[in-house]
Amino acid sequence: MGRWRPDARQRLEKAALELYQERGFAQTTVTEVAERAGLTERTFFRHFVDKREVLFSAGDAFGQTLVEAIENAPSKLSPIDAVGVAVEATAAFFENRLEFVRVRQSVIAENPELQERERIKLASLVSLLADGLRRRGVADPAASLAAEMGITVFRIAMGRWINEPNGPSLAMLMRDSLDALKKVSAGKR
Repeated sequence: MGRWRPDARQRLEKAALELYQERGFAQTTVTEVAERAGLTERTFFRHFVDKREVLFSAGDAFGQTLVEAIENAPSKLSPIDAVGVAVEATAAFFENRLEFVRVRQSVIAENPELQERERIKLASLVSLLADGLRRRGVADPAASLAAEMGITVFRIAMGRWINEPNGPSLAMLMRDSLDALKKVSAGKR
């Protein structure tokens, strides 16, 4: 087995997604994932805490991208525009992973336990954004509202990106969704 090749994590991720699609998340074991990847269970656990983490392991890096982007956003921006900058900064995180994102979302959509985990991850991202806004001097409820709306913009744009083959880039969809939110907030259609 090629246990020590440098691409073990990617191989495990690919094998897991294939099996989750073929057999279902609940029916897939870590042993099967490791075998499909040509690795051992021990190697799997070096990279992932459990089989769910294959789908959620990028959450910390994604959150860090949001935090850094909101901290570096120009100080003159409104809270919603600062959140927009942060959300749009995450587009690069996903651009070359469309197929992974599509499969990931389909696996999550079929499993209530994973849906709950996804909601928890999204709630933690809202907290990160709201904290970032508070550090920028934005008081509540404005900080919390802007953060919630930012993650909503992210979810809407991501859904469109996944479901619109050959459509606009994720960054463009995020800008478009933020603009639509601003129009709705201003009472426009």
